[in-house]
Amino acid sequence: MKKNLGATHALRAVFAIRDKILSGQYSPGDRLGEVAIAEELNISRTPVRDALSHLAGEGMLERASTGGFVIRDFGFDDIADSIELRGILEGTVARLAAERGASKVRMNKLDKIILSIDECFDTEKFKVNRTLYAERNAEFHEEFGKLSGSEVMERELSRVMKMPFASPSAFLSNKKESRAYYLELCTAQQQHRDILLAIAKGQGTRAEAIARAHANLAMVSLGETLAINPLKFTSQNSKSK
Repeated sequence: MKKNLGATHALRAVFAIRDKILSGQYSPGDRLGEVAIAEELNISRTPVRDALSHLAGEGMLERASTGGFVIRDFGFDDIADSIELRGILEGTVARLAAERGASKVRMNKLDKIILSIDECFDTEKFKVNRTLYAERNAEFHEEFGKLSGSEVMERELSRVMKMPFASPSAFLSNKKESRAYYLELCTAQQQHRDILLAIAKGQGTRAEAIARAHANLAMVSLGETLAINPLKFTSQNSKSK
């Protein structure tokens, strides 16, 4: 996640706006005003502006010709395809890293990031510091994208991350607060470890499979949330079946 989103208020705004998009409170084409959001969240306009720019980078919003941001028109199929493509690319990165040999420097850096993600979990209360998790999870995936040493893969993966809900932390929500959600994030963290272990052992096929399963975990989480308001997320641009 970008440095200017390191502030708690900016991440809080990201989560809040995502939740409103997922719940259908914001519809495709709706214009988002910095002032209104800032007043609702009781924060200044600067973190809201940073949050809107970040969400535009994730593909959820687009810049209006007259300035500001509007909600993009996308459907469940668009989200599913974006996450599927991310899983394919991250799986390929994992396989190539295992087969070609990954940089020890990058592997060590990823190991340290994983340890820092562990700090986000409160094992006694079964809670996660989602602000910190979002930052460090994004850092992990950004660094992971470089692991194969392929500029082509890194570039294409970066492009996919700009598609709706394909960002590694896009499934995080302010509204989810349960032991099941905690365990879901624990599973994601274990997958981080398992991917790196498979790469270190040169197990390309296994590394690829775990990386793809890791992306699918985000799809499962989003699917549970989107099922609440399925009709509100049926884009006119989605293919009819």
